[in-house]
Amino acid sequence: MFADLTGKIALVTGASRGIGRAIAIELAEAGADVAINYAGGEAAAAETAQAVEALGRRALILQANVGKPDEFEAMVKQVLEAFGSIDILVNNAGITRDNLIMRMKEEEFDQVIETNLKGVFNGIKAVTRQMMKQRSGRIINISSVVGVLGNPGQANYVAAKAGVIGLTKASARELASRSITVNCVAPGFIETDMTDKLPEEMKEKLSQDIPLAKLGAPKDIAAAVRFLASDAASYMTGQTIHVDGGMYM
Repeated sequence: MFADLTGKIALVTGASRGIGRAIAIELAEAGADVAINYAGGEAAAAETAQAVEALGRRALILQANVGKPDEFEAMVKQVLEAFGSIDILVNNAGITRDNLIMRMKEEEFDQVIETNLKGVFNGIKAVTRQMMKQRSGRIINISSVVGVLGNPGQANYVAAKAGVIGLTKASARELASRSITVNCVAPGFIETDMTDKLPEEMKEKLSQDIPLAKLGAPKDIAAAVRFLASDAASYMTGQTIHVDGGMYM
């Protein structure tokens, strides 16, 4: 079966809702057992776990701040204790602290970099030893279309997401000799809780800027992650797949 993940173990960060939840469910549908990371939404994480288990797969709920290396390492240790291996890491967790540069506080910049960029670094580092031991692994990092296009009022977020693309390339070169692939998915504007709160006129303006003239769905991103996590993408590494309705082309 195309993109079959039967018997694989996946860890998805920021999986309590939105794109992260869709990824966790997609991987479970493909046959993987899924460790579900969350930062603060325990009830939402439990709902994701229920959806994974309803598909006949095992689920493990793990609270951790991915920006803290010791917490990420402890989380990976828990996955290994529960499941015995870790085959797929999806670095999805992210936050926003939007503001114009002239008004942006230092802590607003630092918080976004810590979670959205350092969190990806922490994740790659935390799983590397185990994946090298296995001589296999799939690491998929979630960036953003704004990481290549830029966006006013999001200098911190744009810098972090652009950094994720560079980090993906560097780590892909380091880990390729051990059959570990590292790739990136860059979503465009996706229908999530965040975009649901936008005024309708703003949604219409966004749609006008997208060649396919609509916002994407979380499942669109999850499908790309499923592909990169599978044997079908075994000869791809260091790549960024843009799932954005044509915004970046």
